[in-house]
Order: sequence, then structure tokens, then C-alpha cells
Amino acid sequence: MPNIILVHADLPANLPFPTGMVAIDTETTGLSLQTDKLCLAQVSDGMGNVWLVKFDGQNYAAPNLKAMLQNPRLTKLFHFARFDLAMLQKHLSLPEITPTFCTKIASKLVRPTEGKHNLRTLVELYCGVLLDKGEQMSNWAAEELTESQKQYAASDVLYLHQIHQKLTEQLTEKNLNHTMHQALQFLPTRVQMDLLGLPETDLFSHH
Repeated sequence: MPNIILVHADLPANLPFPTGMVAIDTETTGLSLQTDKLCLAQVSDGMGNVWLVKFDGQNYAAPNLKAMLQNPRLTKLFHFARFDLAMLQKHLSLPEITPTFCTKIASKLVRPTEGKHNLRTLVELYCGVLLDKGEQMSNWAAEELTESQKQYAASDVLYLHQIHQKLTEQLTEKNLNHTMHQALQFLPTRVQMDLLGLPETDLFSHH
């Protein structure tokens, strides 16, 4: 069983992340970067510990969380990093968050003909666990989180270290490490475009 710690407004100070990587996810009031709020940030050290940082929608000071996100020696693991980075950068008033790794991007590179690259699919494929996504659309702005919500939120980061290891091995096997690196180098620009409200278009297309 994971060790789930609910904290308010910020991470505890000086948390160790012995693997050099930290898994991160967010829960929000919706999918709009312009109008929706950051409600929760989940943080896992890859050792079975998950911190759920609950925000009240007003206080986003979070100095310890910000320090962790800006630590250049920590690789931040995400699934669909594009959205989580944008939400974190907007609400925590942060510049680029690097270095990062996105399991969705890696999955699309190593499994290009597969139809599904969502977290539930990757957890089942690489970890042999079937996630319960029943709380996905629940009220994350609620004053008190239910135990079911806590378990759901924790599950979104508990497996990212293991998935990262498997995908990294496949990237190496398929000689795609450089391509993955280049995609991650572009990610901050794509996040900035999202924050500016630019449309979902290919800047390099003919049209």
C-alpha cells in the first residue's frame, strides 16, 4: 500500500528524492488554462510515498514545491506533461520547469501504431495494474477529499517511475533517445504557446 500524505498549500521542506526523479500530476477544476483552477498537485518519490498538495484556489505561494520544481538536478516525470506544466507554471508563477520526461510522448514514439497512450493503458501494459478511473471527473475543489479521491490521485503518480524505466529501455532499443530529447526540448515552447492561448495548429504545415 502506498504511503499517502495530504498536505495543505505546500510540500514539507527538504524532502529527499533519492532516485533523482520525482513524479508529478495535477488535478484541476477543468481543462481550460484560461479559466480553471489548480486544486491538487501529486508528488511521488518513486519509493511508495505520495504527497497530495491541496490548494484552496487562492494561496499558491508554495515555496517548497516551487523549489523542487525548479531544482535542475531533479528530473520531473509527467504523463501528458504539456497540460500539467502549463497549470503549474501559471498558478505558481514559474518560468520553464526543466528537466522533464513525459511518458505520453515516449509512448507515442516507441508505440507509434498503438491507438492508446493514456496512463491507464501504460500502467496496465508496463506494471500489470488496472487503474480505477472512477474519480477522474469528481470535485477536486471540494474542501475535504474523500479516501477514494486520495487513492485515485496517488495512483496517477505511483507508477510513473516504473513506466519511465520501461520506456527508456525501449527508446534505447529503438534508437530514439535523441528524438525524445529533441521533443522534450520543444516542450517548454509548446507550453508557452498554450499559455498564450494560441490554437492547436502545426506551425510547420503548409496551410
